[in-house]
Amino acid sequence: MISTPLTELAGIEYPVVQTGMGYVAGARLAAATSTAGGLGIIAASTMSVAQMTQAVREVKERTAAPFGVNIRSDADDAAERCDIMIKEGVRVASFALAPKKELISKLKDAGVLVIPSIGARRHAEKVAAWGADAVIVQGGEGGGHTGAVPTTVLLPDVVAAVDIPVIAAGGFFSGQGLVAALSYGAAGIAMGTRFLLTSDSPVGDEVKQVYLGKSVRDTVVTTRVDGVPHRVLASDLVESLESAGRLRGLVRAVQNGARFKSLSGLSWGEMIREGRRMKHGRELTWAQVLMAANTPMLLKAAMVDGRADLGVMASGQVVGLIDDLPSCAELITRIMHEAEAALDHLAKLRP
Repeated sequence: MISTPLTELAGIEYPVVQTGMGYVAGARLAAATSTAGGLGIIAASTMSVAQMTQAVREVKERTAAPFGVNIRSDADDAAERCDIMIKEGVRVASFALAPKKELISKLKDAGVLVIPSIGARRHAEKVAAWGADAVIVQGGEGGGHTGAVPTTVLLPDVVAAVDIPVIAAGGFFSGQGLVAALSYGAAGIAMGTRFLLTSDSPVGDEVKQVYLGKSVRDTVVTTRVDGVPHRVLASDLVESLESAGRLRGLVRAVQNGARFKSLSGLSWGEMIREGRRMKHGRELTWAQVLMAANTPMLLKAAMVDGRADLGVMASGQVVGLIDDLPSCAELITRIMHEAEAALDHLAKLRP
């Protein structure tokens, strides 16, 4: 066993976190990860409040181990979702963006750990000063929304800047990677793509096979999905979004907006208000705003409906190093055995 500030803080056996991936990290995957000794996180940003509550209760039925819930800190119902986490006894509140200082205090006062994900040193310093218990720092190799700085540069920079546990994300899939992160001063690792490609993941087998067939060069970072850098698998859809001119892009965004309206049940007024909120303070065109609102639909198309040809598939570059679909228990056991072997090898290098 490897004890770190993360395992002690969260009460978990192993310093391995499964990240909140929309339409992927539901109750089944989170419970499997936590049962295996890691920290499973429910991705609630793509769930309604009722769906999130049901997912939390389902995880509690499946395991007594600690788990977390990831939500959007800028969502209109963020406070309500935090109240549910408190009421249901969720151990960790995870955020993709920095939560407000007042929200951090409310959660901490109720005994809920606050662990935001950040992509820059200044963001880590801000949430640490506001009372966050730990941070997940994702380098540019990671899937989904990401920055340009690689993990090997960003991680030591953040570790040196804050005095709370730092969890490394972006490019991890093995025990050797865990040991490397620990050597930089991290308290553990967080993985998305590696947990997506497990037998406990709800993603369809056909889509998983698409991932398994990719190399480390088969991901791209695009802003055409939702206006901000987003690492995804290269595909005809992404290529068409990248090559579309302003007018064609706007037409495509409006068409997708109509489909998303039908899927989400939102009115045009609600979609416009959401668009204005997303546009505020960001250099986004209205086409990008519409595509941002459509992102859940594009993710769902691949991850839930199995339409790899029509959907967006977030992925880290590490996808090219993954070639199997173990269970979460098998994966975490393997990682810890690899980590022990790596530590033994390093110990032998000392005279």
